[in-house]
Amino acid sequence: METMLIYDTTLRDGTQGENISFSADEKLAVARRLDEMGVHYVEGGWPGSNPRDMHFFDLAKRETFENTRLAAFGATRRPGVAVEEDANVRALIASGAPAVAIFGKTWRLHVTQIMKNTQEENLAMIRDTVGYLKSCGREVIYDAEHFFDGFRDDEAYALETLRAAATAGADWIVLCDTNGGSMVYDVEAATARIKTFIDELGLAASPGIGIHTHNDSAMAVANAIVAVQAGARMVHGTINGYGERCGNADLTSLIPILKMKMGFDCITDANLAKLKNLSRFVSETANQVPSSNRPFVGRSAFAHKGGIHVNAIMKNPRAYEHTSPDKVGNRRRVLISDLAGKSNVEYKARELGVALDGNGHDSRAIVDRIKALEEKGYQFDVADGSFKILVEKFTAQFRPLFDLESFRVSIEKNKDQPCTAHATIKIGVGASEEITAAEGQGPVSALDNALRKALGRFFPDLDGMRLVDFKVRVIDGREGTEARVRVLIESRDQDEVWSTIGVSEDIIEASWQALADSFQYKLAKIQKARAAAKQQVATG
Repeated sequence: METMLIYDTTLRDGTQGENISFSADEKLAVARRLDEMGVHYVEGGWPGSNPRDMHFFDLAKRETFENTRLAAFGATRRPGVAVEEDANVRALIASGAPAVAIFGKTWRLHVTQIMKNTQEENLAMIRDTVGYLKSCGREVIYDAEHFFDGFRDDEAYALETLRAAATAGADWIVLCDTNGGSMVYDVEAATARIKTFIDELGLAASPGIGIHTHNDSAMAVANAIVAVQAGARMVHGTINGYGERCGNADLTSLIPILKMKMGFDCITDANLAKLKNLSRFVSETANQVPSSNRPFVGRSAFAHKGGIHVNAIMKNPRAYEHTSPDKVGNRRRVLISDLAGKSNVEYKARELGVALDGNGHDSRAIVDRIKALEEKGYQFDVADGSFKILVEKFTAQFRPLFDLESFRVSIEKNKDQPCTAHATIKIGVGASEEITAAEGQGPVSALDNALRKALGRFFPDLDGMRLVDFKVRVIDGREGTEARVRVLIESRDQDEVWSTIGVSEDIIEASWQALADSFQYKLAKIQKARAAAKQQVATG
């Protein structure tokens, strides 16, 4: 099995994406996870550009990476400046990173019009910088910026820039589609040409070829794949495709494609199974909502909604899945909606641990009930928690762990002061009653705090549960302020994420429905865990 090297630039190129930022400590945490995943290279940042990136490299000097080779990023020396005097180059050496990635100009447009430089000086800048970094004992990865644009514009000069890097001792020459506008046939042909060109140089140690693509034409992954077919053996990308403008090639797609579909040795099977968790970790660290439809690792990547599809995957998952979700740490999901059939309900109920047999109701009756509710605005394909409770209620299996007696929510606004919200709630838990009051940042927050406070006396385990998302949608706006609204709440604990739903003409009532279902779902988990613990003690 041939080796493919994975080069991650999430911590540098990824941070150039809009709303993406990492502190030095966060960068270190991500680098550790990438090291655990077995990623070969992690580009930590541009130490010559800002203090934060240099701080990261200072922190990284205290770390021991088992699998990853840390790389610092920078540019060739400035025009007319001796390489050993260039502040950017000195910062690269000072970073202590064993590998250095430097970019140089390939496209005449950038050399003459943007930099106001000469073509000869540009070649000297490439030779001097690569040679100096090699003399300092660094592995040098030369990024040929705007390579494909430059190659189309002036093939001869583009090749001269690569010759300058290769003869100066570059270990890798990376072909960059910096503007993200190249087509697959151009990338494949150009990469094949460069492979031949490098071989024809006849160097004692020929540099390897890498590929670095951007997604401005929605082809970053495809362009990386065809470059690999043409001879590239190092692939650059970012976790979740984060990056400037439309992003970089997404490693959460590239890695499983290279491993499972192309047969390259780029990551172990055990580490591949951590891919979804890595994707989520980077999203959360970057404070970004994970994309549900991201291939391989997204929540919807293996989600099935149509009844015919579900019926088929119950017989053989290969009927509608191109690979097994567990290979990348994901899981199959069956969605419940007005498109659902009996197979959806049966599969989903089994997945959620709800027995349908022997309770007087069949799955067809449940389907009809779901379709009637969705006609009113419910949407169970995004609310697994509420679906579980609905099925339990419909089959007389639901045992509420608290009952609402009443609640009151008030909002007060005084002149220019912010609104304040207060909630009082009365609930029953078994034979006991509890009345509590709480404040919050808005009426739903106050209600959440009051309910949590009331239940805390009976269920101290609730401390590990938190609400992570709250969405309100107007179902039909023609009724104006009297329109029915849908509220979706996403909650999580240390083990799981679940969603619940409420629908009403009153936003507080809809919020209460979703909130109550969320707590009922969590409390059922607590009760089940308590019962299992007691059983374990009893048996030994």
